[in-house]
Amino acid sequence: MIALLLVAASSCSHDHRTIVLVYSPHGKELLEDYANRFMRVHPDIDLQWDDMGSTEVLDRVRAERDNPQADVWFGSPSELFERATREGLLEAYTPTWASEVPSEAHDTANFWFGTYLTPEVIGYNTEVVTAAEAPKDWDDVLEPRWKGKLVLRDPVASGGMRAIFGAILERSIAATGSTAAGWNWLRRLDANTKEYTLNPTILYQKLARREGVVTLFNMPDLATLQQRAHIPVSYVFPESGTPLLVDGIAIVKGTRHPNEARAFYEFVTTQPMLLVAARDHLRIPARIDIDDDSLPAWIRTARQQMKPMPMNRAMLADSLDEWMTYWDSHIRHRG
Repeated sequence: MIALLLVAASSCSHDHRTIVLVYSPHGKELLEDYANRFMRVHPDIDLQWDDMGSTEVLDRVRAERDNPQADVWFGSPSELFERATREGLLEAYTPTWASEVPSEAHDTANFWFGTYLTPEVIGYNTEVVTAAEAPKDWDDVLEPRWKGKLVLRDPVASGGMRAIFGAILERSIAATGSTAAGWNWLRRLDANTKEYTLNPTILYQKLARREGVVTLFNMPDLATLQQRAHIPVSYVFPESGTPLLVDGIAIVKGTRHPNEARAFYEFVTTQPMLLVAARDHLRIPARIDIDDDSLPAWIRTARQQMKPMPMNRAMLADSLDEWMTYWDSHIRHRG
């Protein structure tokens, strides 16, 4: 009886609203905005969120398998959702708009669906590097002139950096049948890298302070720094192609609040909320039923400029964790 009372108490806030917990890497600004909007529509729910890196979300959900704490996992590349699906960590759910995303933007059994599309790009500090001087493609960042001038997000913890590394290794396999050329590329990248930062905030600070003047990161975050924080950064879509990540959402298996979890899932993926994400938080919606004219001009421009790199989702789900372990043990800081 005491245990039952404790479970009941843990699922309600002090004001008797139902607590719904969301794990997400989307950042305080977006999560706080969505939480406030959601609770205005659902005053009986106390929407709480925990902001952490993409791989940290997977690690947390995995560790809590026998006693799930989160109700919804909102955000992370599809590769991580694929792994979570294989490990039985997610609940299948078919949203009302399921037919409005392409087949590559959702799980075949509907354990996760895509929300945003996130291109990975080359960023640079515009006070130090001119547009003419900036690297135009992935191989350009390996040039000797950038030695000690790259600052990167820690690839082990970052879903976006993992995707870039995975794309380079996949490119190597496609061209040569082996990962050897990809590993050589990553060794040369490490030789040019001054620092791997623990979190995005430190990366932004170092770019602003010119402690590193070139980076590899996702376009929405760099665009936010440029447009909202007025940090002197810009970005380039690599000429040979960019990893275009499908950012997903899923319900955590064993949620104690399935109805409330579905309500949040549906809310943040409606057309109006996706337009909020596009206009206020610089995210590119994955849904294909949103009129282009309603989207900001920068999204329309990005869609025209970016060239998605071929990415084998199954290969990434099978191999990327092993690849990152190898990189961390044999390449990091050995350049």
